Parts: sequence; C-alpha cells; structure tokens
Amino acid sequence: MYMVIRKYTNVRSVADAARRAKSGVGEILRQSQGFRSYHVLDAGGGVGIAVMIFDDRESANAANAKILAFVEASLHDLDLGAPEVTSGELLVDMESSNASSGIR
Repeated sequence: MYMVIRKYTNVRSVADAARRAKSGVGEILRQSQGFRSYHVLDAGGGVGIAVMIFDDRESANAANAKILAFVEASLHDLDLGAPEVTSGELLVDMESSNASSGIR
C-alpha cells in the first residue's frame, strides 16, 4: 500500500476546508482505482493534514492530479497555499480488533 500525507499550515478554517473537501475530494477518491481510505486531521493553529491510502504509487499519483485540480478550482478562497507533501510505501497497517471494516 501507498500513503500520501498533505500538510497545509495556514488554513483559516480547517473544519470548513474539511467539510468542503469531503464531498469534492471524497467523490474523486471514490472513483479512483486503488483508493483505500481518506482522513483529515485538524492539528490546531491553522494546520490541516490529509492522509490518503492507496493500493500502490500509480493509483496515488493518478488521483493526486485530480485532487490538485479540485483544490485549486474549488477551495482557492481558503488560501490553503502549497501543501507539504510526504508519501511512500506503507510499512505497517493495523486496526483494532473491534474496528469496522470497509471504507468509512
């Protein structure tokens, strides 16, 4: 599996950005081959972090191009700026024994 982490450090409202991204980015991801999961974290102080997991690097790269276009076109008013992007092979993937399965 392959993980992409996008960190935005100057977000006026992480909650608003997450709400708006959920529908737009969420739809892009649902239609993307190899998509596994998407998570958004409000780290406080205007820092928002999005974590996406895919089957492989190729799937992540294909979805990423579409996501960037959506963010630039639909979330430009939030002045998100360029994110710090970290990505790589996922080496450990654990869930609690009582976690539900499937895409949340």
